[in-house]
Amino acid sequence: MSIPKRDELDKRYTWAIEDIFADDAAFSAALEDAERFITDCEAMKGHLTDSADSLLKYLQLNDEARIAVEKLATYCMRKSDEDTGNSFYQGLKGSFMNFYVRLDAAASFAAPELLAAPAELYDRFFAERPELTHYRLYIDRILARKAHTLSPAEEKLLASAGEMAQSPDEIFSVFTNADMRFPDATDAEGNAHQVTQETAVTLMRSPDRVLRKAAFESLYHTFGGFKNTIAACLDAQIAQLRFFAKARGFANTMEASLFDTEVPVSVYKNLIEAVHENMGYMYKYMALRKKLLGVDELHMYDVYVPIVSEAAAKITFEEAKENVAEALAPLGEEYVAALRKGFDERWIDVYQNVGKRSGAYSSGGRPHPYVLLNHEDDLESEFTLAHEMGHALHTYNSIKTQPTVYSDYVIFVAEVASTCNEALLTADLLKKTTDKRERAYIINHFLEQFRTTLYRQTMFAEFEMKINEMAEQGVKLTADVLCKLYGELNAEYYGPDVVSDPEISVEWARIPHFFYDFYVFQYATGFSAAMALSQRILNGGEEAVKQYLGFLSAGNSADPISILRAAGVDMNTTKPVTDALKVFGELIDELDSLLAE
Repeated sequence: MSIPKRDELDKRYTWAIEDIFADDAAFSAALEDAERFITDCEAMKGHLTDSADSLLKYLQLNDEARIAVEKLATYCMRKSDEDTGNSFYQGLKGSFMNFYVRLDAAASFAAPELLAAPAELYDRFFAERPELTHYRLYIDRILARKAHTLSPAEEKLLASAGEMAQSPDEIFSVFTNADMRFPDATDAEGNAHQVTQETAVTLMRSPDRVLRKAAFESLYHTFGGFKNTIAACLDAQIAQLRFFAKARGFANTMEASLFDTEVPVSVYKNLIEAVHENMGYMYKYMALRKKLLGVDELHMYDVYVPIVSEAAAKITFEEAKENVAEALAPLGEEYVAALRKGFDERWIDVYQNVGKRSGAYSSGGRPHPYVLLNHEDDLESEFTLAHEMGHALHTYNSIKTQPTVYSDYVIFVAEVASTCNEALLTADLLKKTTDKRERAYIINHFLEQFRTTLYRQTMFAEFEMKINEMAEQGVKLTADVLCKLYGELNAEYYGPDVVSDPEISVEWARIPHFFYDFYVFQYATGFSAAMALSQRILNGGEEAVKQYLGFLSAGNSADPISILRAAGVDMNTTKPVTDALKVFGELIDELDSLLAE
């Protein structure tokens, strides 16, 4: 496979970044204009609660600044991700971050100043200026942070440290995406295949076991060669999280992270407990995989290959779009129209190019969301398209429905809409097929979603929890410490039928989510919620769809547990996780039965 350069791509398959700013000069002009927000913020210091008018003026300024900052961030970060080796856009991103940190510092007085006012003052202000009433929840959330908010001077100091705090993630991202190179992988016939972080996983899905092993070793031997450097980055990341958590009076980094999203710590720990109690399903799946692949030993480079490989078919991007649109029809005409709008108006950057950021994501929202893919013409990429457009349409609906102050949903619910789309796509594909082997192939793919999302992401979440606990106990997170812990967890989660190859112990070094501050557990909780919601959509009729669309439009207008409960699922219990894993077990049995016929 040959990876094209950025300027060799067909424009139809690149995102319309010009919808934000026509060119780099327009971005620079907007960045310069945004300096006024710093001046305006500083002018209001000490006067926020002088009157209802003063408070309203600040909150409206905050909304305006939020929109401007989002556009600036989206432009420079998306341009940087197009080619992570392009130093010009790295510089542009650096200029934005410098501005953002200064703006954050300029506005850092606001929370302490609002907290200093008596609660009854706000009741009077709300009565005097009805326009303030839709900011009531915003004010209440600030007041709830009283125990974790410092003096104005201390808040400014913490805000000023924001750019420095981003350094571990920035270094890791540039190093692993722009600088690291991997040896080619050679297949059974002696042909060389280019290895990148993206192609390595694709190559490990190959029916050629020689190629799978070669790609596996190319990827992890290379990361292993830099494990000390990456461990230092991760240790620095955890150190900065501990610093901010301690400064704000939180017991630990997990409590600090989940407090911001209004998610109880018990939800995180309940997930790990529920998965541990149902580890038998994972072991059963690995035993079936070993049997169906017909291998004496099942290695970690064997866990991605489809069990029903002959059912795999090439799916072009155009076909994938149509399949996704058809599968999401139960969500209604308005939802599908917005989906097609995203397809037609170039919300998506489709194909890989040299230096492009690995993985996939949806980001930004004004004037519309932007979706990054590294599309391959296969079923996995079709599911990725459905997943990321789930994020995009969640953002699109929230921004369209909610006022600016409540338009950004918290990360706890972020993975629900995306994974619900995947569940609906799976149901549609299974409904359409009459071929047993094709059905088996789709079930195998769905089982892989359970493995990689509910089990693997929970393993990641447990790893992240434990390294934070170790750091809090004074343990230095060296490469040896991290590899030992990761290797032990991998062996526990995959079970006795999988050989825990020594290379897998360094997998932590290539996972960017460990720099995202307790993010990964939400893939697993989101998957569980999505399974429940998809069943309601398919079986519950118009009311269930209406409630789900209400969830997509809710933004952060309530806490995430309440928003999901209104949609029909209670994440404050282990039931959604346990129910999802029960489905996993049933699908394993069906796959075994189909392939035995």
